[in-house]
Amino acid sequence: MFLQLAVWKRLVRWLTHQSQDSARLNLEGTIRRDRGKTVQEPLNFYKMEATSIGFPGSTNLTATFGSRLRKRSLSSSVAVGGKQRSQLLKPTVHVCRNLGRGLNVRSASISRDAPITTSSGLPLREVPGSYGLPFFGAFFDKIAFYWIEGTPNFYANRMAQHQSTVYRMNTVPQPPFFPVDPRVIVLLDQKSYSTLFDVDKVEKADVFVGTFVPDLQFTGGYRILPYLDPSEEKHKILKSFTFEVLKSSGRRVFPEVHAALSEVFVKWETGLKKNGKVKYNEALSVGSVRLNSRALLNADPTDPDTKATLGRDAPSIIKSWIIPQIIPMAVIRLPTWMKVALAPFIELLIHTFPIPYALVKSKHQKIVAFVRENAKETLDMAEKQFGLDREEALHNLMFNTFFNSWGGLNFLYPSIIKRLGSTSEEFQRELSAEVRKAIEDNGGLNPAALNSMPLVQSAVYEVFRTDPPVPYQFGRAKKDLIIESHTAAFRVKKGEMLAGYMPVAHKDPKVFADPDVFNPKRFLGEKGQKLVQYVLWSNGRQTETPTTHNKQCPGKDFITTIANLLVAEVYSRYEILTVDGDTLVSVKRVSSGLKPRWL
Repeated sequence: MFLQLAVWKRLVRWLTHQSQDSARLNLEGTIRRDRGKTVQEPLNFYKMEATSIGFPGSTNLTATFGSRLRKRSLSSSVAVGGKQRSQLLKPTVHVCRNLGRGLNVRSASISRDAPITTSSGLPLREVPGSYGLPFFGAFFDKIAFYWIEGTPNFYANRMAQHQSTVYRMNTVPQPPFFPVDPRVIVLLDQKSYSTLFDVDKVEKADVFVGTFVPDLQFTGGYRILPYLDPSEEKHKILKSFTFEVLKSSGRRVFPEVHAALSEVFVKWETGLKKNGKVKYNEALSVGSVRLNSRALLNADPTDPDTKATLGRDAPSIIKSWIIPQIIPMAVIRLPTWMKVALAPFIELLIHTFPIPYALVKSKHQKIVAFVRENAKETLDMAEKQFGLDREEALHNLMFNTFFNSWGGLNFLYPSIIKRLGSTSEEFQRELSAEVRKAIEDNGGLNPAALNSMPLVQSAVYEVFRTDPPVPYQFGRAKKDLIIESHTAAFRVKKGEMLAGYMPVAHKDPKVFADPDVFNPKRFLGEKGQKLVQYVLWSNGRQTETPTTHNKQCPGKDFITTIANLLVAEVYSRYEILTVDGDTLVSVKRVSSGLKPRWL
C-alpha cells in the first residue's frame, strides 16, 4: 500500500510538472513551421496563466507530444472576444494526426479564403478539443476533475485553453466498471446552453444524472419520470400525475413552511444563546424535509407518531439513498495533503465502481414504507385517474418528493442563508422592511404578499444564478446540428452527447454584468426582469412553463415559492443575520414581531 501511495505521489508530481511546462510554453509564445514558412505565434493570443492550464487533461495530456500542434489549432479559432487574428489573412483548417493524443485535431495554415459562415454570420468551426488516447485520455481527465482542478476550474481552464465555450472533453464517471461513454461536447455559454432544452434537437432519455443510469433498484425497478424522454407516452402520464400532486399541495405550502421554519428559528436562537454560534444547516435540514413532506405527502417523516416514521434521522436516511445515485458527478473538497493521501482509496471506493444498491437497501425500504403508508389517497388517485401501476406511482412520488424536491431544497436553503447573511446590514434592513410592509399591506404572509416582494424575488433569482441546485444538464443530439455560441457555430453529429455545466453558463459575461459578483438587486426593474429568462436551474428558462412536452422541472414554481418563503420568513422575524461560512454568528430580531396569516 505504501508503494502504491508513493507511485501515486510521483505520478501527480510528474503530471503537474508537465502541466507547468506546457503553461510556460504558452506564456513564452512559439515559433512554428507551416508549409515551409516560419511564423512567429503572437504572444497575447495564446497567453494564459499557469492556473488556466491546470492539469493536463482532455486536450493537454503532455506538453511534449502536442502542445505546439494545439497552439496551431487555436490559430484557426475566433477568440472569445470575437476578434479575428487578422483582417487580411483568414485561416483554412486542415486535419492532421496528433501523435500525442491519438485522435484528429485541428491545425491551421494561412490562406486568403474567407471562413465558412452560417446564416447568422458566425464562422462555422469544428468543435475544438479531443478525447485523447483510449483509456488514458479519459483517466487523466477524471483525475483532473476530481483531484487536481475540481469544479468550476476544470471547465473554465479548458474554456480558456480552447478560446471557446463549446469544446470536447471526457466527463465522469468512466469505464470499464461504469458502462458509459464519457465523451461529451460541453456547452458553457447562454446561447449554446439553450440547445439542451430543445427536445426537437436533443433526446433526454436516461441522462438525468449524466451519461450513466444508476441501478434501477434505487427506484424500485422502474424508469421513473426524470429518465424519460418527452416522446415516450409514459412521460406524459407521469408528468401529469406530478402536476396533480403539486396542485393538491397548494393550500398546505404556506402554513407548513411557517410551522417548520418557526421550529428552525427557535433552534438557532437556542444554539446562539448557549454556544454563541450555531451550524444553521443542522436545523434547516430537518425543517426542510418536514415542510417538503408535509406539503407534498401531508405527513411528517420525523414525527414519532407518523406511520412508518423515519424519526429524527430522516434527513440522513434519505441522503443515504440519494448520494449513491449522484456521487460519480460529485467533487469531494479536501485539503491538499488529504487529497494525495486518500485519493487512491476514494477512487477505488466510489469513483471506480457504482455503489451497490445492497448497501442502502434497508434505508431505501424504510422510505418506501413511509410513502406507502402515508400517501394512500394520492396512490389511489394515480391508479384511478391516470391508470398507473400503484408501485410505479409510489416510486415516482417518492423520487419527486425526496430526491428532486427535498434534495434541491437541502442544497438551496443553506445557499440562501449563506449568501444573504453575507450581504451588508443596509441591504438586509431594506429586505426586512420590504417583507414586513408586504405582510402588513396584504393581511399576512400569503401569495399576494409574496408577489409584492420584488427585492426578495430578485435575491432568490440571484442565488439560483450563483448556486444552481442542479448544476448539470445532458442531452443526446437527435440529428446533425449546428450549435451557435456567441462567437462561432459548431457542427455536431447525430448521437453525440451534449453536456452543460450551469455555474459557468450562469456567469456568461455577454449576459450578466460583473458575473462573479453576488448582486441581490440584479433582477430588479425593467432591465433586471429581462435577465430572469437567463436563470436556467430548472432545466429550462425561469420565464417558461413546465409542460408534458418538455423536460423542465414540474416543481419549478413550487421550489421558487418555497425559496421565496424562506427569505420572507427569515426577514419577517430578523432584521440582520451574520454568518461565517456554514455558521450563524448572530441575529438581530425586528423590533415588533409579525404573525403571518394564510388564505
